[in-house]
Amino acid sequence: MTDFTHIDALAAELRSLRPLNAGELKRIREGFIIENTYNSNAIEGNSLTLRETALILKEGLTIGEKPIKDHLEAIGHRDAFEYVITLANTDTPLTERVVKDIHSLVLMNDAFNKGVYRSVPVYISGALREPPQPYLVPVQMEALLADYDDIKSGKHIIEAVSEFHLRFEGVHPFIDGNGRTGRLILNLELIKAGLLPVNIKYNDRRKYYDCFDAYHGEAYTSDTLSLLIADYEAAELERYIGIVKGGTTDK
Repeated sequence: MTDFTHIDALAAELRSLRPLNAGELKRIREGFIIENTYNSNAIEGNSLTLRETALILKEGLTIGEKPIKDHLEAIGHRDAFEYVITLANTDTPLTERVVKDIHSLVLMNDAFNKGVYRSVPVYISGALREPPQPYLVPVQMEALLADYDDIKSGKHIIEAVSEFHLRFEGVHPFIDGNGRTGRLILNLELIKAGLLPVNIKYNDRRKYYDCFDAYHGEAYTSDTLSLLIADYEAAELERYIGIVKGGTTDK
C-alpha cells in the first residue's frame, strides 16, 4: 500500500506559502493545460506534437498536413480542462451530468456521440477484460457513481480516484473519448481535494496500461495506479513549491 504522508506534507507546505498572484497562476495553468492536452491526446493516438499543440491553443494556428480532428481534439480537451477547473472551484459533486458534460467538450468534433453513452459493443485490443454490453452501461455507471462515496471512505483521495478511474475505464461508457474523459475526472477530484492536477505522460503510457492489467488481472489491485498517480502528484507539488518559493514562473 502506498504511503501518502509525503504528499500530504507537501500539500500542507504549499498551502502555508504565499499564494501566487493571478498573472503567475494563469501562466502556470496555461502551461500545464497545454502539456496535459498534448499527453492525454497523444496516449489516444493524436498526432500533434507538444509544440503544435501549443501553437493551436495559444496562437490559434492551423498545422498543415495534420487532421482537423486532431486540432479539434486539442481545443476540446483544453475547453474540458477549463471546465473542470470551474467545477472544482465550486466543489461540484461528481454526477452523471458532470461526466457527460466533460465528455461533450472532449468529443466536440462528434455531434452525434458527444455526451451520449455508447449504443454498440466495443472491443479494446490487448485488454484483459471486455467492456460490458451497451445495455449495461447506464446501470454500471449509476452503480459506480453511487459507490464513489463509499470508495472515498477511509481512503486517501489518490487511492479513491485511482479505483474510480480503473472502474470507469472498465465500463468504457462512451464510443470514444473515454481515456481523456476519465483522466479529466481524475484531475477534477484531485483539485477538489486540495491537490494539484497530474499529467500522465505519453512516454509513461506503458506504465499506465500496466495499471489496468494489474486491476483486471489476477492481482486485482488499484495500488499500481495509486503509486503512479502519487509519484506524479509529489513531483507536481515539489515543482509548484519551488516556483512559489522562487517568486517567479520562469522555471
